[in-house]
Amino acid sequence: MPSKSSARLAALTVAAVCSAASTVVLISPAHADSVRIHDIQGTTRISPYAGQKVADVSGIVTGIRTYGSSKGFWIQDPNADDNPATSEGVFVFTSSTPKGVAVGDLVTVSGTVSEYVPGGTSSGNQSITEITKPTTTVVSSGNAVPAAVVVDAKSVPAAYAPAGDAAAGNSINGLTLEPSKYALDYYESLEGENVQVADTRVVGASDPYTELWVTVKPRENANRRGGTVYGSYDSQNTGRIQIQSLGSTAAFPKANVGDVLEGATTGPLDYNQFGGYTLVANSIGTLKSGGIERETTQKQKRGELAVATYNVENLDPSDDTFAAHAAAIVNNLQSPDIVSLEEIQDNNGATNDGTVAADQTVQKLIDAIAAAGGPTYDWRSIDPTNGTDGGEPGGNIRQVFLFNPERVSFTDRAGGDATTAVGVTREHGKAALTISPGRIDPANEAWTSSRKPLVGEFVFRGRTVFVIANHFNSKGGDYGLTSATQPVPRSSEVQRHQQATLVNAFVKDILDTQKNADVVALGDINDFEFSDTAKILETDGALWSAIKSLPKSERYSYVYQGNTQVLDQILVSPSIRRGCDFEYDSVHVNSEFNDQISDHDPQVLRFKP
Repeated sequence: MPSKSSARLAALTVAAVCSAASTVVLISPAHADSVRIHDIQGTTRISPYAGQKVADVSGIVTGIRTYGSSKGFWIQDPNADDNPATSEGVFVFTSSTPKGVAVGDLVTVSGTVSEYVPGGTSSGNQSITEITKPTTTVVSSGNAVPAAVVVDAKSVPAAYAPAGDAAAGNSINGLTLEPSKYALDYYESLEGENVQVADTRVVGASDPYTELWVTVKPRENANRRGGTVYGSYDSQNTGRIQIQSLGSTAAFPKANVGDVLEGATTGPLDYNQFGGYTLVANSIGTLKSGGIERETTQKQKRGELAVATYNVENLDPSDDTFAAHAAAIVNNLQSPDIVSLEEIQDNNGATNDGTVAADQTVQKLIDAIAAAGGPTYDWRSIDPTNGTDGGEPGGNIRQVFLFNPERVSFTDRAGGDATTAVGVTREHGKAALTISPGRIDPANEAWTSSRKPLVGEFVFRGRTVFVIANHFNSKGGDYGLTSATQPVPRSSEVQRHQQATLVNAFVKDILDTQKNADVVALGDINDFEFSDTAKILETDGALWSAIKSLPKSERYSYVYQGNTQVLDQILVSPSIRRGCDFEYDSVHVNSEFNDQISDHDPQVLRFKP
């Protein structure tokens, strides 16, 4: 997935383009013929007054935002019309910290109606209707805030979004809202209004940006640990909603998946660049722990080979997470025989000075594992060419094999480097790699600005096992589920499909040479087990995603915007699958927790080669 932190920091540094507001305190009635808020909001996503000046728009202040790049306040008309498609609330963008207004003030606002797209138009996000360059007059103070609209399982429709207008590039912006039919239309009809959720279960843990996700539909695709499973492109989970706070960041709850915000959480409904519709809370319910604990997998038996994949999220020597990663590998993963690590950075991390070696990073992790009571792993990898494999600039992320030399041996075959392609040959009647470790077709354009698969030849109890460590192209650049374009385009999967095609072809080369070869392709596939990426990897039965051996409710390695979903996979060749003598475990130690050391859960496969 894309680096949330880098995108967010960029967003927060964008200078506000609107002029500072002015506030006048004056006790006088609003003009009777003023434009009302529901007139400004209209019955579509785009205001009929967009780009026009409006005067003396009346409303009661329901919330004030004093932080970030979008400072301002929300106002709401207490006298709603009878059209459920028109919102009675709107955001007033002041650019600087609002002064002279307080929650409960009845105000009139004059300014220009604007449609602001968080993240810019290239993000695909919907726009927020705002009044910009405002002049505000306080009419009276201490008024009751309009009663919050209760958002619950009964009010949110089961269908997620309408199909966009094909003539407008599948945009939903011009469509008349149908809030009783589509969840996105329902939320849009409440944009800027005071809303409330109550006794909601957390489905996305608190993050460093003081955000979390809850569901108002506790039965919607729920799993036993409290999450909401994303099981298909038609299962967007309509009950999810993001929670932020207008209060102190220190007071924001540190919640895990499965926890509950008891009581009411109330505030204006905003639209956020990183998640869409967001309840920006004036008050947050009381956190009640759901009690989930980090999982521990079973120890492999003597005759079983345990192979794992673990994305350690941009690990470099300056990080303070080595001991925690080591403890997870030793205690929660039970020291697998082979571990494919993704996102190992070079020796100086994000410093962009041409360094590509990662031996210090890897050795620090190996030492930490040994200190935690685990084996002294050996390792193999190939340094990438500087700046060619994507990820954090300067970091030169790559995949690394750790292996326990007391349990498994690595077959070294000379010649592997960043630009040389590994091939398959026949040796003593069986498949063998031409170089080991090696990289699959590294010059192919499918790997442009992306990680090249690392292939290794291992021997366990006399049996050769081919392991392919992958880190496919991220979903960066894809539109979010709340996009103004519906169905949502997934541009990033084009490159993943190319990558999957190459990996599938390489596995076929092995199997054409030795039909019963044991092949494991694993890693951060950056796509779902039901995706076309997975289907391409599985073409002609060369591979099969073993996470599908789990019940659907347990298939996840990642939590994104309140959806528990699969990104990390271990795929196996027919000889492993047909034997049915394997166990798969998605070990949930990170994705559901607010104190995660990586945003990915490791995966473990145990089988008898």
